[in-house]
Amino acid sequence: MTLLAVHLGLVAAYAGFQWTVRALVYPQMSMVPPKAFPSYEHRHQRLVTRVAGPLFLGQAVTTLWLLADRPPGVPLLAVLASAACLAVVLQLTALGAVPQHRVLDRGWDEAVHHRLVRVDTLRAVTATAGVAAALWLLLSAT
Repeated sequence: MTLLAVHLGLVAAYAGFQWTVRALVYPQMSMVPPKAFPSYEHRHQRLVTRVAGPLFLGQAVTTLWLLADRPPGVPLLAVLASAACLAVVLQLTALGAVPQHRVLDRGWDEAVHHRLVRVDTLRAVTATAGVAAALWLLLSAT
């Protein structure tokens, strides 16, 4: 039960963080003066990684643990759903968000920012689905 609670806590913390970035940080990027944008973007990436990295790592550890040693009463489908949500978020990050940030490192680009926001919306929605899956895990444990 403790593993399931820790997993839910990590998944919920990441989802909350992702929605905060999506709703507060990304909309304000267009307000950064163009000359200052590359250094702003570089710092943004460093600071975000300090928060997202440990949350990704924690989720990976608890997800792998749940896949290897599923608690009694927890449906395999719930574990797979949680794992799938994490896998999709990681894929969207690696193949969607990171490349857009690398382009923004060179300077503000409205079209690139728009693509980043679209990818980030998908990450936030998928992370929220991960919270639902983690709740399913916790509530199904006996």
